[in-house]
Amino acid sequence: MRVLTAADLGLVNLSEPVDPARRSRAELETLATEGAAVLADASADEIARWSVATFGDRFCVTSSMADAVVAHLYSRATPGVDVVFLDTGLHFPETLKVRDTVARTMNVNVRSIRPRRTVGQQDGELGPRLFARNPDECCFLRKVEPLERALSSYDAWATGLRRDESPTRANTPVVAFDPRKGKVKVNPIAAWTQNDVDRYIARWNVPVNELFAKGYGSIGCWPCTRRTTAGEDPRAGRWAMFDKTECGLHA
Repeated sequence: MRVLTAADLGLVNLSEPVDPARRSRAELETLATEGAAVLADASADEIARWSVATFGDRFCVTSSMADAVVAHLYSRATPGVDVVFLDTGLHFPETLKVRDTVARTMNVNVRSIRPRRTVGQQDGELGPRLFARNPDECCFLRKVEPLERALSSYDAWATGLRRDESPTRANTPVVAFDPRKGKVKVNPIAAWTQNDVDRYIARWNVPVNELFAKGYGSIGCWPCTRRTTAGEDPRAGRWAMFDKTECGLHA
């Protein structure tokens, strides 16, 4: 693995703030292409430092609060970083507990973003249990649209996507331009395995969702998440009654 230089990472002078002006779509696409080439074999720490140095305050982390690994990674690279959490109104209490623990104990700024409608308002306007009738629409209203709104003031964001999570994520790049959002998407732990995640959690005592210890392989909203059995794909417990494995956030 090649050791990245300060020039590679854009870290020649971290004391100088990144220009806060919004970059054009073409500029962001170029940055993503260059970043993907330079950081293909970089460590998660190097990827985090590059993204912070490149985007400054126009960068955030998104977290489902299954664990706080990526939030913690960036709290070390840039204390006080914005961490966006999509509060769908349908989360398990254990998930909200992780969010609250992160907000209380880590040097980050947790932003809980809510849908435009409460669950009750959605039931009243579109009928009860939309998640059981049309999960794609429910995910759009309670996750996809809120994320797009939350990202409006950023040029780039980080996720916790990993290639080993499912076949649909096997080719996840460490940096890419998202043409639908017109922003740069950074996946600093894309190359990590579950063992890498576990080692990081143990080393830094990172908050992790208690539901993993109760048989859940992947954690989303409570109506659409079930426990998984031994040997099942970790995401098999998501939308188990439908031909659906993604909520649309990473389409």
